Amino acid sequence: MKKVEAIIRPSKLKAVQRGLKEADIPCITVVPVKGTGLQKSYSERYRGTEQSMILQSRVLIVCVISDIHLDKCINVIKDNASENQVGDGKIFIYNVEDAIRLSTGVRGNDAII
Repeated sequence: MKKVEAIIRPSKLKAVQRGLKEADIPCITVVPVKGTGLQKSYSERYRGTEQSMILQSRVLIVCVISDIHLDKCINVIKDNASENQVGDGKIFIYNVEDAIRLSTGVRGNDAII
C-alpha cells in the first residue's frame, strides 16, 4: 500500500477530485494548508495597505491506495493539477505498513477498497 500526498492549488481541487473518481480512486482526504516553495512572495492589498505575503494557500490531498493503483493516481493528479508553472505543487509517496477499517476490523488492502 502507498500513501500519496499532493499539495496543489485550491482552484485545481475539483478537477483532481473528479479525475480520481473517474479512475476508481474515490477515497481522498483534503486539508487546507499554507506554505511556500520555490515561488517568490507576493503582495496583497488589505484595507488600503499593501502587505507582502510569503505563505501561499494550497490544498493537501491524501490518498491511501494499493500498489497497483499508484501510477494511475499520480498521473491523474499530474494531468489535472499541473499548469507547468512554478507553484503548481508537489506529490509525495510513502509506504504504508498496514490499514485497519474501524467498523469491521478488516486489515491490509481489503481495508482501503
